[in-house]
Amino acid sequence: MPELLEDSTQALESTTVGIFRTATVVKGGRRFSFAALVVVGDRRGSVGIGYGKGRGVPVAIEKAQKAARKNLVRIELKGGTLPHQIEGRFGASMIRLIPAAPGTGVIAGGTARAVLEMVGVQDCLTKAYGSTNKKNLSKAVLDGLTRLRTKEQVARHRGVQIETTAVDEMIAMGKQFTTETSTAPKQAAAPAAKEGGKGGKRGGKGGRRSESTPGGRGVTATVTQVKPKPKPKAKPAEAEADAENSDAVPIDEKPVTQAVAEQAPVAEAAPEAAPEAAKAPETTAPESATPQADAPEAEKTQE
Repeated sequence: MPELLEDSTQALESTTVGIFRTATVVKGGRRFSFAALVVVGDRRGSVGIGYGKGRGVPVAIEKAQKAARKNLVRIELKGGTLPHQIEGRFGASMIRLIPAAPGTGVIAGGTARAVLEMVGVQDCLTKAYGSTNKKNLSKAVLDGLTRLRTKEQVARHRGVQIETTAVDEMIAMGKQFTTETSTAPKQAAAPAAKEGGKGGKRGGKGGRRSESTPGGRGVTATVTQVKPKPKPKAKPAEAEADAENSDAVPIDEKPVTQAVAEQAPVAEAAPEAAPEAAKAPETTAPESATPQADAPEAEKTQE
C-alpha cells in the first residue's frame, strides 16, 4: 500500500516493491540483514527508485526512501498515458510500454505497476521480456520512462510540424465516450445475490441441494418461497348451510352399495340351510307315527 511521506516538501507517496533478506554465518550462528526496494513519486510526473540495507526491515525501508527522494526524475506524460511506445532495458530485463485509451487501466505486473502508478500513468499496456528480477525490471521501466518525448519536443528538435498522432486520437475518442456515459441516466444497482453452498464467496461444493437454498459451484441465485394466502373464515350461518347442502359422505357412515355388498353373502347362505330343515320331518315322521299306529293294537289287547 502506498505510504504518504510527511517530512518531504512535496506530496510524495512511497510504495515498497520488495524486501530481501540475507544471512551471514558467524561463530555464534547466522546474522540476518535486510534490504528494501522502494519507489517514491507524486503521481504527477515525478518518480524515483531507492535501495537500502539495514539490520531491520524498518531501517532498510527508511534508507531506501531517502535514496529514492534523492533520485527523483521528471517524466513527460500525455493525458494520463504515454506519448508514444517505448522500450526500456536494464541488465537482462527488457520491458515494452504501450500507450492505451482512457479507461484501460494499468495492465502490468506488480513491479512495473508500482513504478507506473507512482509516476501518474492511468492507462498503459506493458510486456516484459527476459529476466523478471524486481531490481532490474524496475530500473528497466524507469529507463523507458526517462526516454519519453512529447510531440512538441520532437517538433522543436527537428524543426518540423507534427500532425495529430494516434495517441491524440485515442484520448479524444476516450473523452467523448466518457462524456456520453456520464450524461446518460444511471440505473439503480441490483441487490447482490447470496451465494449458495458451503464454499463461502466462490460457491463451494454446495452441500445439500434444496429448493430454497440451491448449492453447487458457482450458484449465486436464491429461490424465495411464497407463502399461500390464508382462506377467509366463513360466517356461522353460511357454514351450516354449506354443511347441509354438501354431498360429502361422513367417514363413519358407509355407502349404501357397500352395506348391500356386505349383506349379500348372508342371503346366499340361507337357501343352503333350507333343505336341512325340510329333510328333518322326513326322518322324524315315522318315529312319531309308530306310537299312533300301535295305539289300536294296545286297545285290542286290553279288551
